[in-house]
Amino acid sequence: MVIILKKQITEAQKGAIKEFLKSRSFKVKEIVGQEETIFGAVGINRIDVREVEILEGVAKVIPISKPYKLASRELKKSDTIVEVGKVKIGGQRIAIIAGPCAVESREQIMTIAKQVKESGAVILRGGAFKPRTSPYAFQGLGEEGLKYLKEAGETYDMPVTTEIVNPNDVEMMLPYIDMFQIGARNMQNFELLKAVGQTGKPVLLKRGLAATIEEWLMASEYLMASGCDQIVLCERGIRTYEQATRNTLDISAIPVVQKLTHLPIIGDPSHATGLRDMVSPVSLAIIAAGASGLMVEVHNNPDAAFSDGPQSLFPQQFEKLIRDIQALAPVVGKSLERILPPRAEVEIWGGPALADAESVKIAFQGERGAYSELAIHSLFDDKADALPCRTFREAFDAVAKGEARYGVLPVENTLGGTINETLDLLHSHPNLTVVGEKQIRVIHNLIGLPGSSIQGITKVFSHPQGLAQCEDFLTKELAHAEALPFFDTAGAVAHISQLKNPTYAAIASSVAARYHSMEILKEAIESDSNNFTRFYVICRQEYAEVYRSTAKIDRVAFVFAVKDRPGSLFDVLRILSKYGLNMKKLESRPILGKPWEYSFFVEAEMIEDELFEKATEELIASSASFRILGTFHGDRR
Repeated sequence: MVIILKKQITEAQKGAIKEFLKSRSFKVKEIVGQEETIFGAVGINRIDVREVEILEGVAKVIPISKPYKLASRELKKSDTIVEVGKVKIGGQRIAIIAGPCAVESREQIMTIAKQVKESGAVILRGGAFKPRTSPYAFQGLGEEGLKYLKEAGETYDMPVTTEIVNPNDVEMMLPYIDMFQIGARNMQNFELLKAVGQTGKPVLLKRGLAATIEEWLMASEYLMASGCDQIVLCERGIRTYEQATRNTLDISAIPVVQKLTHLPIIGDPSHATGLRDMVSPVSLAIIAAGASGLMVEVHNNPDAAFSDGPQSLFPQQFEKLIRDIQALAPVVGKSLERILPPRAEVEIWGGPALADAESVKIAFQGERGAYSELAIHSLFDDKADALPCRTFREAFDAVAKGEARYGVLPVENTLGGTINETLDLLHSHPNLTVVGEKQIRVIHNLIGLPGSSIQGITKVFSHPQGLAQCEDFLTKELAHAEALPFFDTAGAVAHISQLKNPTYAAIASSVAARYHSMEILKEAIESDSNNFTRFYVICRQEYAEVYRSTAKIDRVAFVFAVKDRPGSLFDVLRILSKYGLNMKKLESRPILGKPWEYSFFVEAEMIEDELFEKATEELIASSASFRILGTFHGDRR
């Protein structure tokens, strides 16, 4: 059952409720959400829920209808984020697990680990124990293979995962691995599930060869009931009558599972297809379906592999696949998970330099659920505290004054064009610099009170750009309603939530709808599906190198004003051409306090440091004023 606690509940009342439930042989799990705190209680005993409802501090009791209680979305509405070492799986991340089917030698696993890490994998896989159909096939190197796997993971700063097949090996394997893998053949090995679950270590649980989704989730329930709540589900194809592929990938299982459970789900295209040439297209299909990652087999010499060579990618194929996933990620509102360097992790995410990781604030303009906040969650650790600001200026000031470490502000939209206010504020804050960027796909939704209908809407609120981006829908399907501008898309949702008028609606993200417990009346109402917004990451100069150390610098943004003489703009552009500074954006902006005078904003591809220094010297000499706004890694698709 789900026990919703009153907001004013005391710790003493919480303790009394727990003791009452435990005295009736229930296991109790506390879940703290944004709006409410609940207890999840599971057990074999039956109890009259009214006995719980009358306890002090209890607001409501809801029975869980699913047979899998702890894994059910009924128990926990928000997605579980599984932490494997420094890697997080779930939410808006796409985590890539890669490596050979089997650890064959120290040299082999070290070589492949280096290659997959450089391409973008964040977790290293490799089998030390291989359950094979034939007793004569390669069975793995055992503990020796675990030692090689651990060494490779430590050398290339990647957590490792490998399959366990015997409950007696649990204690032996613990020092070597970061995540257990339960294979398809052992999904219903209940003694193994219980033994692994009792360790509390993260588990990758593959779907059985012919298991139903409910049987799969019941296997995860065994793990959770034994004490493990860090579980990643892996769809790897099921056995059907089809012979063209090794298995039949049940790609529909991904959205189905996401509705039924809060646990993240990834896909295994290697075992699903069994054919190297099919791995990449099927991988993209898995990501497009909403999965939180992939497990891909990669081998430096597949033709000589001890096992599963035909389905293993060559390193160069894997590298291309990562690039393709990076291009697809913003379409589904996600980004590739990355491992931050130790220096950045210490200074940003709460190592010895920070007592509390949650003290790292990231400023954005808007209310909770704004698209800027979605960009923050794609860029930063979940423990970073997003700081909502009513205006762009307030967000800039929060960063400039040190109230926030970073700011994430929109700079350009594919439909609405440049957000000039961001450029102007950046120009007027000389102590701030651009250190990164992020693109996200903007999917607008018509949002109203639960039970309201499109036909009954009389007024619709949103940011002016949100209204402009949904013009076709507003003029054709909602022509009977009045479109009213609001300062922020998510703020518009908060506004109609407070007014409680069923004839009012807002245009905003699905996250804003969930945050305010509103209903989506229609999804994806933007006029053009190629609706992307690009965000700048800004910070004070003293934090710039910390952020930049996490990615290759390939973009520069600067602003200049020209001298009042013929050919002055040409002189500056000639310097850019001379040094190969390929412009990606050129815009003019009026200079504050100087009527009819303009500065020019430029984004260009970065060049080698030595050449850039020479180019900068000439640009300064040829310009009336010149300032570098920032250097960063471009999030280009």
